[in-house]
Parts: sequence; C-alpha cells; structure tokens
Amino acid sequence: MSIQIGGRNFEHATYDEEGDVLYLSNGEPRAAASTYGTPEGHAVRFDDRGNLIGMTIVNARWLSSRGEEIVITVSQGQIEAPARDLATALERSLSK
Repeated sequence: MSIQIGGRNFEHATYDEEGDVLYLSNGEPRAAASTYGTPEGHAVRFDDRGNLIGMTIVNARWLSSRGEEIVITVSQGQIEAPARDLATALERSLSK
C-alpha cells in the first residue's frame, strides 16, 4: 500500500486513533540516523544519507478535517499536501 503525502510516497502507515497521530515510513519502519521536530509540531526521520524515511504527523484527523493544505517544514524546504492526501492516508491505515 503506497500513500502519497505532498508528492512523497510512503509504503507503511499506522494511525493511533487515541492520540490522533499518523506514522508514515518508507520501507519497513526502522531506526533513523536523525529525527527533527518541525515548526508545525510533527517529526521527520532521515537515514544516514539524508533521505527522508518517515514522518510522524500529530493531530492528523483534526488537520485533515480542516480541509486546508498541510505544510510540513523539512531541511530541504516544505512538504505541502492537500488535506485529501492526509485523509486518504488515514483511511488506508485504518482499513488494514
């Protein structure tokens, strides 16, 4: 199952309904070489080559319900995604 957020593909998604947190990863979830908190309150994970390997999106359901574009700031710029990308990721992670 591939999920696209802001033009980036993630193969795995897990949603914690109680915490309203969406966990996304490329490949099997694995330890990151570095993790950074974004100004928006999310977390992005990178491998030792600087490739984005995962994201943790906080308040995912709430953000998708607003219907606005989601912005996640990373060191290379911003990942901008329509709210429908996030809603699709939530639906797919819940249907597992």
